[in-house]
Amino acid sequence: MTPADLWAALPLLIVASGALAILLCGAFAPGRHGAWIGVAAATAAALCALQAPPQNVAPFLGLAATPFARFFTVLFSLTAAAALLLSHSYNDRWGIRGEEYPATVLFGLFGMSVLAASVNLLTLFLGLESMTFAFYILTAIDRERSASVEAGMKYLLMGASAAAFIAFGTALFYGGTGTLEIARAVQPVTPAGSVNPLVVAGWGFVLLGMAFKLSLAPAHLWTPDVYQGAPPAVVAFLSTGSKAASCAALILLLSPIQHGWGYLHGPLWALSLLSMAIGNLAALRQRNLKRMLAYSSVAQMGYVALAMLAGTAEGFAAAVFFLVAYTASNLSAFGAVASLAGDGFTVGEIDGLRGMGRSRPFRGGVLALAVLSLAGIPLTAGFMAKFGVFAAAFRGGEIGLAILGVVTAAVSVYYYLRVASILYGRAAETPVAVPRLEKPEALALAVAGLTVVLLGVFPDRLLLVIRLLVER
Repeated sequence: MTPADLWAALPLLIVASGALAILLCGAFAPGRHGAWIGVAAATAAALCALQAPPQNVAPFLGLAATPFARFFTVLFSLTAAAALLLSHSYNDRWGIRGEEYPATVLFGLFGMSVLAASVNLLTLFLGLESMTFAFYILTAIDRERSASVEAGMKYLLMGASAAAFIAFGTALFYGGTGTLEIARAVQPVTPAGSVNPLVVAGWGFVLLGMAFKLSLAPAHLWTPDVYQGAPPAVVAFLSTGSKAASCAALILLLSPIQHGWGYLHGPLWALSLLSMAIGNLAALRQRNLKRMLAYSSVAQMGYVALAMLAGTAEGFAAAVFFLVAYTASNLSAFGAVASLAGDGFTVGEIDGLRGMGRSRPFRGGVLALAVLSLAGIPLTAGFMAKFGVFAAAFRGGEIGLAILGVVTAAVSVYYYLRVASILYGRAAETPVAVPRLEKPEALALAVAGLTVVLLGVFPDRLLLVIRLLVER
């Protein structure tokens, strides 16, 4: 292993060392220090990724510290740190103790970072499944609640099937091209201009597996049950980090394609349309807040698929910006839900939030801001994200699907604004007892909410960075 290998892998080494330190700390000095070690390790990994030189390839490890990898490492690390801050007080209130929780969050972060830096199919698959395995554990981490255990079991069974599809598709890529290098293994058409049937078949299996990872319809049925059963702080990480990582994996697979895009256009078109339509229409009927946000995430990933469908650098850049905006919005939404959940109030039905914006102005305001951003209201990150997606789709020739996307986005405004109106409506006759807002939760919510506003008002700088990293 060369110094270049070590330098490229330094953020990964920091995260892995932090996870091991948490487990050792739990063995010798159990307490509440694990979450803070995890926050420190995730923040250090983000700072290290910002300092790493570009294009530092580590072929021995199958990794490359490209601008793309460094950008997503920063995003994943900050998301993990926010999730640990949001879960710090929630876990205390609900009796989720032990160092395995923060350590598993870091192990999931490790898998995400490996995935974003992958240059071959084997490393990408290992990173993807390492991340997913961590979420199996986190989803069922609240062993005292049957709903959490049930959600973990459902996620595991469906996830195992998705992993099998991706593994088989990867094997077909290798069988058709004789290489694991991503840039050469995913080409449906050979340099001579002939179709590679094994690669085309491999794409069918890979897209089916990735549809599960991204909650794209019709592979979305696990999403509402898992979101409802898992702890809200876990869902804050699951709905953001895992979706962003899976999208990063799909971008890595799609962006090198030079010829034969037509073989992927039909499946992606169908996945995008079904997700936007089914996700938004199903969310209209939901009375449970977490299930509503789950179906809304199905629709949101449909917009990401729409951006990728253009197959251009602008489309991939729009997808990446959408992921950043979606991450900030969902962290705000589920973070607010986690901070409100206590022994006397579990944030189940949407009507249970009635008047919460008045009685708990900070948390209610952050939740209202999050749903406004998810709805795509102007001056929020969600508006700029959806505008970029639709603009890229129009310029990429997907006019019909883009128009349908605009229509479904307009439909979604109803159920998002319903949450905001209930938050600031007349208070419930019987007041509910909600826990006091702790400083770690307040810090994470403030940063996430501020990000939603800043990306809605000043998106130019981030858009420029994203365009540069995608074009490279």
